[in-house]
Amino acid sequence: MSIPTITLNDGHTIPQLGLGVFLMDPGITQKHVAFALANGYRHIDTAASYGNEQEVGRAIAESGLQRDELFVTTKLWNDRQTDAPAALAESLDKLGLDYVDLYLIHWPTPKFDTYLDAWHSMEGLRADGLARSIGVSNFHEKHLRRLIAESDVVPAVNQIEVHPTLAQFDLIAVNDELGIATEAWSPLGRKADLDNEVIVRIAERQGKSPAQVILRWHIQRGNIVFPKSQNPDRLKQNFDIFDFELSDDDVLAIDGIGGENRVGPDPETFNRH
Repeated sequence: MSIPTITLNDGHTIPQLGLGVFLMDPGITQKHVAFALANGYRHIDTAASYGNEQEVGRAIAESGLQRDELFVTTKLWNDRQTDAPAALAESLDKLGLDYVDLYLIHWPTPKFDTYLDAWHSMEGLRADGLARSIGVSNFHEKHLRRLIAESDVVPAVNQIEVHPTLAQFDLIAVNDELGIATEAWSPLGRKADLDNEVIVRIAERQGKSPAQVILRWHIQRGNIVFPKSQNPDRLKQNFDIFDFELSDDDVLAIDGIGGENRVGPDPETFNRH
């Protein structure tokens, strides 16, 4: 099955669906990434702070896939924002790769105010071919506009928490205005999303699971998604979302769920090193 791709503002393309490995124990990461790759996934999203880059790299190495068949993302952790070249070198060594397809600043950490330093270094890493695309994660409008005003490269991606009970339409509109693709982390939210009566009703009518309906909503809204699962059946299920479509009314109904049900930290106050 062919996964749709999104063309980024630098001309590179990214598969719209992938696998996230946040909070995936290193002891099982290799097995689950290997299973995903064997079942059609070609986009893996990891981070230095996840502690499992090495296991992701082993799965890639043993997959038999060509490097240009894969899209690999990793992220710069907060305490390395003034040391991005060395941090990426360490990530590449763990991943066993010569370059990553996408390198992201993980959080803006406003208390430390070093994300501009990081970005300027990442512009150089992109120029050197060590990261084909560069972007940010968890950036709000003020962070994005300041970064763009004080640098030469517009982020290719802003990876933010998005799901039906935290739809972030205003921030996504800013991303769109600036030509930045939106990646949705925690795309399924939690129980409040999966058990929502609107989602459940659409799922029953479509003969799909609530998770599949939510992922399909993301795809039709143009978001890039990488749900995490350690269950092989769910890994396959999350991939099986391209044989149905939501109607315009279904999309609008999910859009209307609303809420501010943030499941992760608030970028305005998250400053952990």
